[in-house]
Amino acid sequence: MTLDLVAYGAFFLTMALTYAIICLGLNVQWGMTGLFNVGIAAFVAVGAYTSAILTTPETPDRFGGFDLPIAIGWLGAAVVSGALSWGVGALTIRLRADYLAIATFGVAVTVQLCMLNLQPLTGGAFGIGFIPRPFAQLQADALLFSLANCGLLMLVIAGLYLGLQHVAKSPWGRVLRAIREDETAAQALGKRPIRFRLQAFTLGGAIMGLAGAAQAHFIGFIAPDNYMPILTFQVWAMLIVGGSGNNRGAIAGAILVWGLWALTAAAVSAFVPPEDQAQAAALQIVAIGVGLCLMLLLRPRGLFGEVSPLARLRNTLPLSAKE
Repeated sequence: MTLDLVAYGAFFLTMALTYAIICLGLNVQWGMTGLFNVGIAAFVAVGAYTSAILTTPETPDRFGGFDLPIAIGWLGAAVVSGALSWGVGALTIRLRADYLAIATFGVAVTVQLCMLNLQPLTGGAFGIGFIPRPFAQLQADALLFSLANCGLLMLVIAGLYLGLQHVAKSPWGRVLRAIREDETAAQALGKRPIRFRLQAFTLGGAIMGLAGAAQAHFIGFIAPDNYMPILTFQVWAMLIVGGSGNNRGAIAGAILVWGLWALTAAAVSAFVPPEDQAQAAALQIVAIGVGLCLMLLLRPRGLFGEVSPLARLRNTLPLSAKE
């Protein structure tokens, strides 16, 4: 029984870490730069389908089947998703706030329709199966398989975290935060906000594509239903709960919200009759919404929210200066 719990815990943490990667990408876009992207599902889906096409065995009724190594698939997913982000950003990055949100939502809808209708490429509504899984030789042992995949995702998260922490402290990262706080002031100092915003949007999209590839290979199957708008809602809730602008918050928020999602799913399975479980699944969304509201009321900045430069400066001033 104990080994089963450990295996489930490793499985749970692996899934949570794939969402943490998406949150890290969103944190680059929103937390560091203030770009309101609500098309997250599109960039995750493009990464997942790219890696699946590159790494699956040859299939007569679908393009792809190149049977390449998983590492090549993950790299290709980041590159293609980053290229899509650059293309979308080049067209929309001058938009602000809700206008950018509307544009990115349109991209998500477009990608969803492409997944459903480009059957020779994406498999249509049936999706793509037989996606190779890391450590496939260990699948007979659920515990070892789950632990190996969890360890791999931990290494990916650690690498991304250290890299993004370095980026945040670099001159490039400081420019992003300056643009987020006051774009006009940053432009007055000789910076080109459009160029930096586009770079941040591209980097965030590439990270989301990597996350999509990681999810696809861990599950072994993808379909358009995996990339509905609810995915975007989940990731935004994760970042807000953890703390926007903080990479630790992005990781912690992903684990916490995914835990709430899994807990409510277990509660629905245990206490709701089977014939009503499809409708009762909406309670998972309600639970996340309630948790998000409580977090905004109790800790508006999230668990590890970033302190704004103005607030940090105010905290360093003597009491007489504050008054």
